[in-house]
Amino acid sequence: MSAELDSLYQEIILDHYKNPHHKGLRGDPSSAGTAEVHHVNPTCGDEVTLRVHLIDGPEGRVVQDVSYDAVGCSISQASTSVMADLVIGKPVDEALSVHQTFLELMQGKGQVEPDEDVLEDGIAFAGVAKFPARVKCALLSWMAWKDATTQAQSDSVPTGGVTHD
Repeated sequence: MSAELDSLYQEIILDHYKNPHHKGLRGDPSSAGTAEVHHVNPTCGDEVTLRVHLIDGPEGRVVQDVSYDAVGCSISQASTSVMADLVIGKPVDEALSVHQTFLELMQGKGQVEPDEDVLEDGIAFAGVAKFPARVKCALLSWMAWKDATTQAQSDSVPTGGVTHD
């Protein structure tokens, strides 16, 4: 990766960190199609409480909203902001596909070429994949979103938090 591209990616991450999108919990966590989860990365102390609201669309469930409260490093905070941008408004199946693409990028140890058409600002995390300790920071909110979405699809009520090892 060129130094110029590295710098651009760092700017994207810092912009999302300083100006997070969709931050602040919204909606009623007990309403139908809504789930809230709390995930923690014990390695560094990053935490996220994330709420997902799904609605029924003509072709299945759609991610109507994602909101969150979070504390942690710039990587985890920016990743949460980018993730919310990428999944809101998408059918759940399409959002899960974006999740899978981001997961493959993060698990690629810096060898996976990011797909800008799918990941948009998420491509900024390509360099993070080279640092295993930071991958968990980048994935924290994505795993929380998948957990909350799974719960919202079954309309179950979350009962507690999850700790990532």
